[in-house]
Amino acid sequence: MLAAQRHAELSISTVHPGWTVDRSERYLTASSRRMAEVVIVDGDGYIEAEHLRRVVGKLNGPSNGLTRAVPQGVRRGW
Repeated sequence: MLAAQRHAELSISTVHPGWTVDRSERYLTASSRRMAEVVIVDGDGYIEAEHLRRVVGKLNGPSNGLTRAVPQGVRRGW
């Protein structure tokens, strides 16, 4: 709405992240990969935190790995 009020020219692009098994093994720790697998496969993209905790334990370790993955890959030129 604000952009329209300011007569902004906007464009939308689609990002194709290209996640592969190889890339996930390079970027993510084992616990982060397991967390992602549970959410993606078991939960079809969403899963309750309590279920996730039962499967992977504490969430802060795996989620921190996911949070750091992309910046780490950029720094290392992946």
